[in-house]
Amino acid sequence: MPLPARLRLTLLMTLAVYPVVTLYLYVLMPLTDGWPIWQRSLILVPMMSATIVLAVVPFINRRFSAFIAGRRPATA
Repeated sequence: MPLPARLRLTLLMTLAVYPVVTLYLYVLMPLTDGWPIWQRSLILVPMMSATIVLAVVPFINRRFSAFIAGRRPATA
């Protein structure tokens, strides 16, 4: 039984977003040492939102649209 489209999209988004979040945390943590969590989040959330909306989602839609829709890619 094939996976539903939303589940396939969720899988791809998780695989794409996890490394970006991890990278941002590695960069931000030393720079924000001692800050309360809400201040760190205030910096991280806009960065992540912009990255996801402007880079991750368009890339996934372009590259994996056939997989998300559950159809085989066209062969030449």
